[in-house]
Amino acid sequence: MLRGEITTAIRRALMQELAAVGYGRLSIEAVARRAGVSKTAIYRRWSSKLDLVLEIVAAAAHGKLPALDTGTLRGDLALLFQAVAHALRHPLASQIIPDLLAEAARNPTIDQTLRQVLHARQQDIGGRLVAHAVQRGELPADTDPDAAVDLIVGPLYWRLAIARLPLTDSYLDNLVESVAVGLGADAALPHPRTPPIGLTGRPTPAEPGTGDAVPLR
Repeated sequence: MLRGEITTAIRRALMQELAAVGYGRLSIEAVARRAGVSKTAIYRRWSSKLDLVLEIVAAAAHGKLPALDTGTLRGDLALLFQAVAHALRHPLASQIIPDLLAEAARNPTIDQTLRQVLHARQQDIGGRLVAHAVQRGELPADTDPDAAVDLIVGPLYWRLAIARLPLTDSYLDNLVESVAVGLGADAALPHPRTPPIGLTGRPTPAEPGTGDAVPLR
């Protein structure tokens, strides 16, 4: 394998091994076997399993996301949630992230790295999303960016790492509205009901008792 192919194989093997056994039982030997390379090939690139894991975490945290500028706050939130949900639904991510969050409570180095890379990434994405909404007049000018980012990303991590429930499309749709209103945006207007069509092709007048208001004459 070429140098670039070896590095790619090691990274892929690390993700698979980390998902299979967790950080605590992870070994360089197992990663090397899974990647089909020697331990020396790994140690030439990373000095320890901790360095290897932290480099992969940092690279994943800085992965490319779509530009969040759809023209509306709700559109930006929906796009962000769908992108994050797509990444978190991956079987490897759904196993690795909870394990690393638990390991961070025991390992100060992992904790510090996760805080740095994830916080910086969240502030960058959430900050731009909020700034666009403020510029469009959808959110108050004094919206607190830090609190906004917590409100935007917090539910996703809670549902993934704590509740361990799926990120369904209906949940994400409801989350968009809840977060938008929570940030200070006006509630979405309900869609007007379409009046029933009669045989003539014209709307028929509502009858008393159907739940529709009867026009006063």
